[in-house]
Amino acid sequence: MGCFHSKSARPPGYEDPVVLAAETPFTASEVDALYELFKKISSSIINDGLIHREEFQLALFRNSKKKNFFADRIFDLFDIKCNGVIEFGEFVRSLGVFHPNTPLEVKISFAFRLYDFRHTGFIEREELKEMVLALLHESDLVLSDEEVEMIVHKTFADADSKGDEKIDLEEWEEFVKKNPSLVKNMTLPYLKDITPAFPSFVLTSEVEDGDM
Repeated sequence: MGCFHSKSARPPGYEDPVVLAAETPFTASEVDALYELFKKISSSIINDGLIHREEFQLALFRNSKKKNFFADRIFDLFDIKCNGVIEFGEFVRSLGVFHPNTPLEVKISFAFRLYDFRHTGFIEREELKEMVLALLHESDLVLSDEEVEMIVHKTFADADSKGDEKIDLEEWEEFVKKNPSLVKNMTLPYLKDITPAFPSFVLTSEVEDGDM
């Protein structure tokens, strides 16, 4: 996994682009371009070559204080070593999940872990309810408790084919294949066309969008 290259001033967790290219959908030159983006994000608040949660929030929302349920969950999954920061190798491997060429099964598994925030190996009714409430909150939608319960009940009725009040990975895979929109956001088309100008384009676009 992560290694430190003492021969150059590389941050903790830096990995050879050739190695990362062999393990992800990216080419070595694309990994180099992603490193430029990583450097910008990882130095935005604390210049230590690691992405902290606040820096991740800042990159997504231009606001390090804004809380977002799903951004927090994605950070936790990017943080493969569970040490509170995202290293470069973790950043590239995790972004690879969102590449258009990544198999659907990989995206489905990532989404399952995203929703299984209690790490039980199942998506349980209470977890699903919390996800629905978070989505409603972030979309500024208001539904009654009864309507939320109806959504949860309908989802479980469709997905919990074993009838044991929890959704395992196998059930989740079948459910998503019938409802592919559930993983639509797991694909970022622009990851298929990364150039050396990519990082500045992304960050500039985000700033311009925020100024509009």
